[in-house]
Amino acid sequence: MNLLYHGRKISGILSVLPSTISKFDDEAGNYSFPRDKTMRLKSVMGFNEHRVVPEGVCVSDLCVFGIERLIADGKLEKDSIDAILLITQSPDHFMPPTSNIIQGRLGLKRDMICLDINQGCAGFEIGLLQAFALLDQQEIRKVLVLNADVLSRKTSKQDRNSYPLIGDAASITIVERSGDDIPIHANVQMDGSQREALQIPAGGFRIPATPATAIMKDDGSGNIRSAENLVMNGQDVFSFVMTEVPPMIQSLAAYADTPLEKIDYFLFHQPNKFMIQKLAEKLEVPYEKMPGNIVENYGNSSGVTIPVNVTVNLGERAVLERLKVCFAGFGVGLTWSSILMDIGKMDFCYSVNFE
Repeated sequence: MNLLYHGRKISGILSVLPSTISKFDDEAGNYSFPRDKTMRLKSVMGFNEHRVVPEGVCVSDLCVFGIERLIADGKLEKDSIDAILLITQSPDHFMPPTSNIIQGRLGLKRDMICLDINQGCAGFEIGLLQAFALLDQQEIRKVLVLNADVLSRKTSKQDRNSYPLIGDAASITIVERSGDDIPIHANVQMDGSQREALQIPAGGFRIPATPATAIMKDDGSGNIRSAENLVMNGQDVFSFVMTEVPPMIQSLAAYADTPLEKIDYFLFHQPNKFMIQKLAEKLEVPYEKMPGNIVENYGNSSGVTIPVNVTVNLGERAVLERLKVCFAGFGVGLTWSSILMDIGKMDFCYSVNFE
């Protein structure tokens, strides 16, 4: 599905990164594989270090911390917030919505919209598209797109397939109307028939958590997890990404009548370093235009890897310059989406550590 928007801009991005760093070298002994075999995967997959929240820290804590920091830094006024869109797959509770919790903790006005969106790897794009649509309403002038996950708490520390890559993070992206008419092109695809490629099987209403679902078991390939932990079929996900993402990007570029070489950066979700490099090769994009250093140094924080990508790799450039970028997210759902737009001349673009 192709989508088109005008008169929208990202006016600022803040990433919130847990200060706790977990190093792969220290974790290698947790896995039931020979250490030398495990270490051989380090550089290929991007097994280096990842950021994880301490026990008890939730999505609302990261988001409230980030918003309060923006207010304290003079980058945001509380009363200017007209909508909060929270994209997460690790809410504080089943109910109430975590966006309402954030609104209440911050003491924001009642005359606003709070909305939780259950999306993961493509969540940043889905959140932006929803924000663009909300701005059609005249009374909505500033939308906060909050993207946050703390999935390390639902991933087994004995699962070498997932735990070395999983990271926690949050981002606050401010979306507003723009005075220019530069088009924003986007597309989105979904395929629920492949939903089991990435899932947490137990803990919801379909399979409630019980003592039995908490039992840790070997999956047959040396990874030990329970039914309440994240399960990723790496081969299925890799095949999906290599099959679906390149044509999605090529289709978007054709829709926007923009050759790939005219795009300054491809800021993609980062499942692992190997996958990003293979995507760059398949699209014939230079590695330096498709950074892959976020998962290696901060972890795979689901859709939050994209705004972290912006704050870490562009930073002050996004304040001083205008750049044509392609955002792309792909994974759980299965969902894949991309956006081609100009960013830059932002009011701010930086990262902070959550203390």
